[in-house]
Amino acid sequence: MDTAERFGPAEQTPAQRQALLDEVEALKAAQGLPPLSPFGQRLYRRYVAGELSLAECGVQLRQHYGRA
Repeated sequence: MDTAERFGPAEQTPAQRQALLDEVEALKAAQGLPPLSPFGQRLYRRYVAGELSLAECGVQLRQHYGRA
């Protein structure tokens, strides 16, 4: 699957994907929520690299934390 099919229009490049995650982390911090776990950080590094989509990250997070 190529990048255009796996990622939405605002997440086509690694820089766009990183900016999206930075925004999410800033919103979480503003709400007093904890940062990503080490497992989540590894998954999202793979997302930024283009190896996983956000949906694929979500599936792996749910499986890892028993919420499949």
